[in-house]
Amino acid sequence: MMFSDMSRDVAALLESHGVPEKEVYLDSENSGMVFPQALEAMQAAYQGSGMGHPSITHRKGWEAYETLYLSTLALSGAMHCKPEEITYTHSGTEANNLAITGLARAAKTRKKIIISAIEHLSVVFPAEQLAQEGFRVVKIPVDRDGFASMDALAAQLDTETLLVSIAPVNHEIGTVQDIRAIVDLVKDKDAAINVHLDACDAFGKIPLDLEATGADLASFSSHKVYGPKGAGALYIRKGIDLKPVIHGQLSTQKLWAGIENIPAIAGFATAASLMQEHFDEYTSRMARLRDRLITGITGTIDQTLLNGPAGPKRTPDNVNISFLNCEGEALTVEMSLQGVYVSSGSACTSRVLEPSHVLLAIHRKYEEAHGSILMKTTPFHTEEDIDYVIPCFVKAAQRIRSMSPFKKGG
Repeated sequence: MMFSDMSRDVAALLESHGVPEKEVYLDSENSGMVFPQALEAMQAAYQGSGMGHPSITHRKGWEAYETLYLSTLALSGAMHCKPEEITYTHSGTEANNLAITGLARAAKTRKKIIISAIEHLSVVFPAEQLAQEGFRVVKIPVDRDGFASMDALAAQLDTETLLVSIAPVNHEIGTVQDIRAIVDLVKDKDAAINVHLDACDAFGKIPLDLEATGADLASFSSHKVYGPKGAGALYIRKGIDLKPVIHGQLSTQKLWAGIENIPAIAGFATAASLMQEHFDEYTSRMARLRDRLITGITGTIDQTLLNGPAGPKRTPDNVNISFLNCEGEALTVEMSLQGVYVSSGSACTSRVLEPSHVLLAIHRKYEEAHGSILMKTTPFHTEEDIDYVIPCFVKAAQRIRSMSPFKKGG
């Protein structure tokens, strides 16, 4: 199909969809709302302070470099690391790829990579690519709440191990791992083993001090802290050797070629600073709304399952519920018609018919995984928003089940 034809189809779809009276956006896993202050920082950078190339020695270049420098100071403060330990990418996906592939390219002898069974696909896919190049990749199993098996991890650690990559917070089911215990286990076995954290969903949601964790690498994404898309970062502890994975003209950093997205970085730093400054306020609000949403859905709609742990071992923003006898994509459409925007499964698999690898890893059945809906509360949401969403789910589930040949009693 030609792109112009697709454009006409999308326009027709939007017209038939209509404009709902109220909208509630719960799809921040994929993309979403941005702090107004972050937009202001971006606008200032686009209009002047970040329009130049930060490695060029004229006034506009120096202004851009100053914006980059100040943003990096702010981010390093929020991350609890040194400014020179931050390398910018354009997304968390790029940061994960640089961490895993860049470390492997620099490796001289060790050829074993350990990840958990529920890592983001931007960790899984680079690891699997390296497996085709002679590396051994081991996936550590998790329990029904998504917690990585410490016994299985301990059994796999050896002198061949180059890297252990486990996310502090799972992006789909919100499981908060005991990262301090994981790092201690790895380093006590062999201090030369590198530990990478995909911290995209942890940053701003749980306390995270990079120096205190003892991790060697950590990935971050701007849009996960309500900054703009187009900015990511990789923390690389001093002394860790990585090789570039893309090549071209360098700007101010040696590991990621091309000009830095200065306006996006300025917005990223502003958003990250806001999340840290208001950490207790925002996380308590998100957790309260999370629990209100979970209780409202599971207490009102039968045949629903909460995926992941409940309570403090779940990140404050995450809601993942399986609706039995409902297809997840059908639910997203029904909810969209009512102005509620959610996603089915993870962002990376939503247009693929295969069920989420995360839900299968925690022993959900295929039909349970296919009926999963992922939502995330934010500092922007209100109780009124949540109270609007719950009856919308009741209506959507009833409609879909009424048409299902597998509905209860059918």
